[in-house]
Amino acid sequence: MRIGVIGTGRIGTIHANTLSRHRDVGSLILTDADPARAQELAHRLGETAAPGVEEIFRWGVDAVVITTATSAHAELIGRAARSGLPVFCEKPIALDLPGSLSAIAEVETAGTVLQMGFQRRFDAGYTGAREAVRSGRLGRLHTVRALTSDQAPPDAAWLPLSGGLYRDTLIHDFDVLRWVTGREVTDVYAAGSDAGPRMFREAGDVDTAAALLTLDDGTLATLTATRMNGAGYDVRMELAGERDQIVVGLDDRTPIASTEPTGPPAADKPWTGFLERFGPAYEAELNAFVEVVRGERANPCDGREALQALRVAEACELSRRERRPVHLAEIPGGGAPGLT
Repeated sequence: MRIGVIGTGRIGTIHANTLSRHRDVGSLILTDADPARAQELAHRLGETAAPGVEEIFRWGVDAVVITTATSAHAELIGRAARSGLPVFCEKPIALDLPGSLSAIAEVETAGTVLQMGFQRRFDAGYTGAREAVRSGRLGRLHTVRALTSDQAPPDAAWLPLSGGLYRDTLIHDFDVLRWVTGREVTDVYAAGSDAGPRMFREAGDVDTAAALLTLDDGTLATLTATRMNGAGYDVRMELAGERDQIVVGLDDRTPIASTEPTGPPAADKPWTGFLERFGPAYEAELNAFVEVVRGERANPCDGREALQALRVAEACELSRRERRPVHLAEIPGGGAPGLT
């Protein structure tokens, strides 16, 4: 199997490393907006670098992995679909709903595969939580509390391109909330704060956000995110039911300290970022993509699944701007997505 990797930045490098050592992947063709960066990675991995995207398709590949800037995702997904190629793409499909719907339509018209990169679906903790909820271990689920906290903010130049905290960061929480619970979000009420560094205000973004979500069975979920968590990278989900309560992301590296006299000690080596925290999950999702391409398993996260997470992010952004509750029915792109 020959796979084209478009984008060799931070996450592209991780994916290229995973694919290069995969027993069912014979070779890679790498390209990037910075050709020297692609060439350096290709040399290091013993793979081939291409001068541009055109060569990826002209030279011939069996599948494409897209890890470029988000602004290029939808166009590249469409190009691959028209070429009859299965695609793995980092989230999101696009920064807006029209772009996402257009790309999904191209994939569905072509009858090809689009697997989206929501790596938390492959994390052991979230998988365990899903099993606990679906098995009935918690009884009736009534409350979910989730958070994503970055240790340090991204570069100022990235913020205007990111889509904002809801679309860039909390979209992972929106996706995994649906995946773990098997329920849909019906209503949101969101707020954000730009009281931190000026670069967030200049980008029209917020550095801290919160949202209250109501699921279609009445379960309440609170989600928070921040770019400014100096203690470390913190991602957790607590699920409380009438019989039991569980937590994802609580281990000896969770960057939190107890004030109780008999509480656990602070982590000696707290998580510092998402690549470290979710390393095994990133590898697992690429292994799954290879299996999908080989026809050995069903797509674990298609474009319409990703669309539902983006719709929740859009609803939260609208709620934040207009300071009001928003019904998901107000956001285009609804319908039965077919929960996996």
